Amino acid sequence: MSRTASDGTRPVRARLAVAALFFVNGFVFSNVVPRYPEIKAELGLSNAALGTAIAAMPLGALVLGLSAGPLIKRFGSARTAVVSQVLMGVNIVLVGAAPGFAVLCAAIFVAGGLDGTNDVAMNAHGMRVQRRYGRSILNAFHGLWSVGAVLGGVTGAAAAQFELPLVVHLCLVGAVAVTSALVSSRFLLPGPDDAEREPAAASAAGATSAGRVWLSRPVLVAFAVLGLMTAATVVVEDAPSSWGAVYLRNELAAGPFVGGLAFMALQGTQTVGRLLGDRVVQRLGDRTTARIGGVLVVTGMGAALLWPSVPSTIVGFGLAGLGIATLIPAALHAADEVPGLSPGVGISVAAFLMRIGFLVSPPVVGLIADAHSIRLGLTVVPLAGLVILLTSRVLDTGHRPAPAGEAAPTAAEAPCEPARQPGV
Repeated sequence: MSRTASDGTRPVRARLAVAALFFVNGFVFSNVVPRYPEIKAELGLSNAALGTAIAAMPLGALVLGLSAGPLIKRFGSARTAVVSQVLMGVNIVLVGAAPGFAVLCAAIFVAGGLDGTNDVAMNAHGMRVQRRYGRSILNAFHGLWSVGAVLGGVTGAAAAQFELPLVVHLCLVGAVAVTSALVSSRFLLPGPDDAEREPAAASAAGATSAGRVWLSRPVLVAFAVLGLMTAATVVVEDAPSSWGAVYLRNELAAGPFVGGLAFMALQGTQTVGRLLGDRVVQRLGDRTTARIGGVLVVTGMGAALLWPSVPSTIVGFGLAGLGIATLIPAALHAADEVPGLSPGVGISVAAFLMRIGFLVSPPVVGLIADAHSIRLGLTVVPLAGLVILLTSRVLDTGHRPAPAGEAAPTAAEAPCEPARQPGV
């Protein structure tokens, strides 16, 4: 238990502020996803060209995302999260206003860098709040991210269905991002980012040589396996956002709104899984939960691709979303707990490795689609499920109990979940 968890303090306003950051981060770019077919048609892009443009986002996160650690060390996780989200709101308009392929790639590249920085910073600050609470609440934050992503997908699909001009649509989305970030900044935790750690752990982060930590065999092996698992996880998560709408509309003859349902199905079940995730992990452990999730990905998407139809595809992506629900929070938590690293560094490295999946997946699926079909390209999803099964050993086998004398979280305590939903 952290040194602040036992004093009875509960920074509710900070928790709500972090919840808002997660929600808006999920909401912003999800509005663009259902409009990929429109962007593809207006700019005259091939499947491979669209996949390359989409891949600029994880490339931007890879190139710029590692700056999150130094930025957090210099400015703190709170300020880094707020500023990066404000800039995200401005940049999203450039994605919709791009006049050609090169500008589109540049705008999405910057979006990826800002998203990667924001992702690390808000997770680092969320872990500060989690330590103050003295129990796991990180899955609930990620659950709210999924709520935002689903709502963003619904909003984007509705905007496409009613032919709302893309630039107008994204200007409204950007305004939401900027406003919410500025409001949230007033309620985040002050002070250094290691303030809530155990004194010994905090001092170790400053006293241990970073070179010696990274050269140690256990750390290298842990991050290698962790990186492979998280890359496979984001391949599953990326597939419906990058190719779900194109696959449903071009190969299964679905309409514009139905085309967005693959993405919304994955995000919807992922949301449920994350809102229930803390209790499931406490009962089964991260490793067993991950293995069950890998089975759901393999069987769900494998069946959908063997017997292709609109309903089977939507159900398949839904099962895949449920399967990967707790994996990213578990991986980021594991990376943040690596001893001897400064605040934000472990999360930055795990996020960097995670983004490799986002970088590789879209162009690979696009190339296979141009050569054969999108259906064949989407076989990367069940293959990623197999990788999750094989690499899940990097996660803990045990549960994470609440501190002694403290009750399990209730629905009333979880600001990340919508009203009348199951508790975390």
